[in-house]
Amino acid sequence: MPASLWSDLGTWIALGISALFLVVALVMHRVIVKVLKSSPSPDIESKPQHE
Repeated sequence: MPASLWSDLGTWIALGISALFLVVALVMHRVIVKVLKSSPSPDIESKPQHE
């Protein structure tokens, strides 16, 4: 890679945004997995099922 590529501001902006997307995706994945693994609330279980 040419050295001028690393001195370009656009390269650092693109790398920073890409890293930010990866961090946000990781956090969202952890939150969604945590919510799905948690037990359902009692209100949902007590409602009668439609037949």
